Amino acid sequence: MRPGGAELDRIREQVDRALRLFLAGQRPVLADAGDDLLAGLDAVAGLLADGKRLRPAFCYWGWRGAGGQECPEILAAAAALELLHAGALVHDDVIDASNTRRGRPSLHKQFEARHQAHGWRGSAAWFGMGAALLLGDLLMCWTDDLFHASGLPADVLARGRPVLGLMRTEVCAGQYLDLAGQASGAGTVASALRAVELKTAKYTVERPLHLGAALAGHPAGQPVAAAYSAYGLPLGIAFQLRDDLLGVFGDPARTGKPAGDDLREGKQTVLLALACERASTAGATVLDRQVGNPCLDEAGLAAVRAVIQDSGAVQECERLITARVDEALKALTEAPITEQAKNALAELAVAVTVRDD
Repeated sequence: MRPGGAELDRIREQVDRALRLFLAGQRPVLADAGDDLLAGLDAVAGLLADGKRLRPAFCYWGWRGAGGQECPEILAAAAALELLHAGALVHDDVIDASNTRRGRPSLHKQFEARHQAHGWRGSAAWFGMGAALLLGDLLMCWTDDLFHASGLPADVLARGRPVLGLMRTEVCAGQYLDLAGQASGAGTVASALRAVELKTAKYTVERPLHLGAALAGHPAGQPVAAAYSAYGLPLGIAFQLRDDLLGVFGDPARTGKPAGDDLREGKQTVLLALACERASTAGATVLDRQVGNPCLDEAGLAAVRAVIQDSGAVQECERLITARVDEALKALTEAPITEQAKNALAELAVAVTVRDD
């Protein structure tokens, strides 16, 4: 179930339209380079066909809250964040060796299968990963192309460029911290929260809001941007904590990914860090043996889930989610932004943290 409401549905429709038009414009460019590249475009279109469109929604309301007027150009600029997000997801799936995304095979698995179907030479797995990395890079490049083709005036776009650049830097930094924590296995609640802040909270909520505010003429260091940080950071953390819970206990039919993938990858989530801190000696042994095991089966998954439940980590995650949402909503009441934006952002705060996908 995607977070919704009539207003978010309207934003989704406009963002979807901007993405379709942009991809249609890229088709002849790629076809001219070689017909085989169209398979990559079709795979990207499939990935982009679904999604919550949260980052464009936060960007849009960042603009409106800062006094920006309703116009199709801001939604086209905001839609560029979906290209950035899609590129990050493609790279993330390669890094994590994830086989599915949004209920479909991940892009690297799609191109691995394409290699096998054509009977091409060399390693199908390496081909799939190489193709996915290139498509992820292409999506990152296209982020700028769509942003600059949005129709907003050049001076307005110039105000947003530093935020867009910072957003990309921070998500890569957060991804590295996530990867390093996974490799070292020495994660703590504090280190997991730091990775969450960079990889999710800033990237999903705070920076999209800042981008909208900057485009509307309210750059970093001004009261509007500060208010968006006070709202966006705790909400972004709550969003990721919900994701942590869904990654272990969610329904794959709704999440689009197999349950337990975070545990098989050994991802150092806040949920896992809490469980490691609070588990009994026997429970800690189960976590040490099973977390990070790529062959973790249903029995092993059930054992890890039981340890996480018994440790109280689930209840603590829920408490943290509630506390962070409350903090975000309190900051929103004091924010120097329009009442319409306050109402929309309050609805989004609930929608992104009370969900099952």
